[in-house]
Amino acid sequence: MQALRHYFRSPPAVIGLLLLLVVVAMALSAGFLFPRDPLALAGRPLVWPLQNPRFWLGTDNSGRDIAAQIFYGARISLLIGLVATLVAVAIGVVIGAIAGFYGGRVDTVLMRITEAFQTLPNFIFLLVLVAVFGSNLTTVTIAIGVVSWPAPARLTRAEFLSLRNREFVQAAKTLGVRDVGLIFREILPNALPPIVVYASVVMAVSILLESALAFLKLSDPNVASWGNLIGLGRDVLRVQWYVAAIPGVAILVTVLAVSLVGQGLNDAFNPRLKGRG
Repeated sequence: MQALRHYFRSPPAVIGLLLLLVVVAMALSAGFLFPRDPLALAGRPLVWPLQNPRFWLGTDNSGRDIAAQIFYGARISLLIGLVATLVAVAIGVVIGAIAGFYGGRVDTVLMRITEAFQTLPNFIFLLVLVAVFGSNLTTVTIAIGVVSWPAPARLTRAEFLSLRNREFVQAAKTLGVRDVGLIFREILPNALPPIVVYASVVMAVSILLESALAFLKLSDPNVASWGNLIGLGRDVLRVQWYVAAIPGVAILVTVLAVSLVGQGLNDAFNPRLKGRG
């Protein structure tokens, strides 16, 4: 409850939460407001926003409703962000927990593997995975999670190194609790707050990575994605700039909302750090 009070005392955190709720509401209401396929042809191509009351955000190069694609795109972005974050955090927590708990050679080997992954830029590695395994939505989402796990792994390792010798862990060892129980029942719950906070960073980056892939026409073309819409708008950017600008604003607002929520959680879990700043 105290952390919750700290969170709602921060205006940026509250603004971020409200913006994120708006995006979630868009995703949930997409099917109700736009019952047709968002990728179906709806009217004349390149109708400007507010020019036709049927298409209040206009139409794209092919005559598809931009508003429908924005609302359905909220579903895709949130889905990719959440699932990719879960994949990245799950991999990172397991590797970081094992490395931090056992230390020694196990820690050395796992951290060398982590560093090897970090030497490759995330986006380049992602391009390789998409080129090898395909560009459907499931593959892209898992690939984003796979390239994003090293940072959560290092964070988890650092938390485990600071917690593994605490009194409550030693007491559990004395009672005969096995290593798996020590890792997942004793240490991990105490290490979770900073990991949860960092998950917001992973989610924001995941949304940006998918948008970058879609902009390069390397993501799934069969879904209403904000990145796909920006890619279409690139061809008419000088004249009908709104085609790319509208989904760009949607991405900006969503990433900003997730970042503000993450910062708010960080301040709520670490009020002393906020006071020092």
